[in-house]
Amino acid sequence: MERTVVRCAEGHVFSTASFPMQNLGPGRIGPGRLLRCPRCARLRQSVPVALRKR
Repeated sequence: MERTVVRCAEGHVFSTASFPMQNLGPGRIGPGRLLRCPRCARLRQSVPVALRKR
Protein backbone atom coordinates (compact mmCIF):
# COMPACT_ATOMS: atom_id res chain seq x y z
CA MET A 1 0.00 0.00 0.00
CA GLU A 2 1.41 3.36 -1.02
CA ARG A 3 1.76 6.07 1.65
CA THR A 4 1.34 9.79 1.03
CA VAL A 5 3.19 12.44 3.05
CA VAL A 6 0.87 15.33 3.94
CA ARG A 7 0.95 18.59 5.91
CA CYS A 8 -2.02 19.68 8.04
CA ALA A 9 -3.22 23.28 8.41
CA GLU A 10 -1.27 23.55 11.69
CA GLY A 11 1.96 22.63 9.87
CA HIS A 12 2.35 19.08 11.18
CA VAL A 13 3.84 16.65 8.65
CA PHE A 14 2.75 13.00 8.70
CA SER A 15 2.09 10.14 6.33
CA THR A 16 -1.21 8.46 5.59
CA ALA A 17 -1.97 5.13 3.94
CA SER A 18 -4.59 6.70 1.70
CA PHE A 19 -5.30 10.20 0.50
CA PRO A 20 -9.03 10.24 -0.35
CA MET A 21 -9.96 11.07 -3.94
CA GLN A 22 -6.31 11.62 -4.88
CA ASN A 23 -6.94 10.56 -8.46
CA LEU A 24 -9.35 13.45 -9.12
CA GLY A 25 -6.51 15.97 -9.16
CA PRO A 26 -6.29 19.50 -7.85
CA GLY A 27 -8.07 21.02 -10.85
CA ARG A 28 -11.35 19.35 -10.02
CA ILE A 29 -11.90 19.73 -6.26
CA GLY A 30 -8.71 21.31 -4.96
CA PRO A 31 -5.58 19.79 -3.44
CA GLY A 32 -6.70 19.64 0.21
CA ARG A 33 -8.61 16.96 2.10
CA LEU A 34 -9.92 16.66 5.64
CA LEU A 35 -7.80 14.18 7.58
CA ARG A 36 -7.36 13.51 11.29
CA CYS A 37 -3.91 14.79 12.27
CA PRO A 38 -2.11 12.41 14.67
CA ARG A 39 -0.27 15.32 16.34
CA CYS A 40 -3.23 17.59 17.18
CA ALA A 41 -5.92 14.84 17.04
CA ARG A 42 -8.37 17.02 15.08
CA LEU A 43 -9.79 16.98 11.60
CA ARG A 44 -7.64 19.39 9.63
CA GLN A 45 -7.34 20.48 6.03
CA SER A 46 -4.30 18.57 4.71
CA VAL A 47 -2.36 18.81 1.47
CA PRO A 48 0.30 16.52 -0.06
CA VAL A 49 3.90 17.55 0.58
CA ALA A 50 6.19 17.88 -2.43
CA LEU A 51 9.23 15.76 -1.60
CA ARG A 52 12.66 16.86 -2.80
CA LYS A 53 14.72 14.30 -4.67
CA ARG A 54 18.39 14.04 -3.74
